[in-house]
Amino acid sequence: MKRILSIGLVITTFLALNGCKNSGKGELIGSSRGSKYVEPTPSGMQFVRRGTLNIGPSDQDPLSTNNMSKTVSVDAFWMDDTEITNAEYRQFVTWVKDSIALSMTFDMSDDYKMLDEEDNPTDPPLIDWERRDDLWEEEDENILSALEEIYIPENERFFKKKEIDARKLFFEYAWIDYQQAAKSSNSYNYETQSYDGQVFKDGVYSPIQDRSSFIMRDRTHVYPDTLVWIRDYTYAFNEPWTSMYFWHPGFDDYPVVGVTWKQAKAFCKWRTLVLNKSLREEGDYEVQDYRLPTEVEWEYASRGGLQLSMYPWGGYYTRDPQGTFMANFKPLRGNYVEDGGLGTLKVAEFDPNDFGLYDMAGNVAEWVNDAYDESAYNFISDMNPSFEYNALPDDPPALKRKVTRGGSWKDISYFLQSGTRTYEYQDSAKSFIGFRCVRTSFGNEFK
Repeated sequence: MKRILSIGLVITTFLALNGCKNSGKGELIGSSRGSKYVEPTPSGMQFVRRGTLNIGPSDQDPLSTNNMSKTVSVDAFWMDDTEITNAEYRQFVTWVKDSIALSMTFDMSDDYKMLDEEDNPTDPPLIDWERRDDLWEEEDENILSALEEIYIPENERFFKKKEIDARKLFFEYAWIDYQQAAKSSNSYNYETQSYDGQVFKDGVYSPIQDRSSFIMRDRTHVYPDTLVWIRDYTYAFNEPWTSMYFWHPGFDDYPVVGVTWKQAKAFCKWRTLVLNKSLREEGDYEVQDYRLPTEVEWEYASRGGLQLSMYPWGGYYTRDPQGTFMANFKPLRGNYVEDGGLGTLKVAEFDPNDFGLYDMAGNVAEWVNDAYDESAYNFISDMNPSFEYNALPDDPPALKRKVTRGGSWKDISYFLQSGTRTYEYQDSAKSFIGFRCVRTSFGNEFK
């Protein structure tokens, strides 16, 4: 046995040295990857360079008695230059609708492939997305019968109109819980070749079996709540907004609303899935996940490099020198139309800040990733600060608070200030809250 091991060691050493004899003549030159990596510029996003800012109370923030001033630094990232629009969010809803429809017709058509390129079985089967556009024009009776399940039942149809049942549109996705994986008690024990800790998953603590124990799964309804336009306002006639806002082409470039924090997170996961799948098919490197910005990332981006500015455009006033309002909000304590709009407006109607970002104040408030705590600034890190808490369905409401930033079309100017923070509950949808995505950047630090 010793002789076999010795021979194996000699062979391994010979191959290692022989394989390197023409690589740098024995010098340390690193493992070659071919061409230099160039991060692709994401469509519709602006680069936000790494930087430092001071967070905390100001003389215009009387509600921040629990916060302290703090200097923090954030890494570089890409951020959507506008809030996610109705048209962009509809792409997500359509993708989910089509994927569910293709799943329903799996046994009746060739929409699924049971083998991959090497003729190996795949589980789950691979969807042939090239046929999804023709699926809804399919004349096969078996397929049409299978698709009936995705439509509203006949007894529930308004005026016998055949429509997709939005209540059945769910997006299932997985994510890795790095916070639990990073705990010392959950580290891999190389002596016992096993994990010794426990992981909190599906509402219970369970022993860690292997790496898959850190994979979390979620299932989220994706269709926005269009009734928020009525629910949010008592004794108001907003039925036209309810029936038209999300789907009518006249509102394509308006920010999506009626989306919960969980739905915004699901959108980010879907966006990552679609892009990385495309990059893999082209032989490119995958990119960092799309996600909601942290609270401090959002504030840093909002300031546009202006450290002490009250608003994203700089200065202390909501009007420019000509007297024109700089954002869509509730000016003059109720004169909604004075800034050009009654409710939401098209994105990018006002000038961007110095980072090229539009509507960082007003139009709609925006979900960020952080949980809300009045004293969060007292304990968050000063490097890429973030405070996360994954609330469970039966947790008390106080644990479901998520930070919103930027103010909206219905807010007074105080909520438009870059440093103002407030919250809403993660499972609630509002007519004045939307979101935008960010993506961590590597290799563009000096751009």
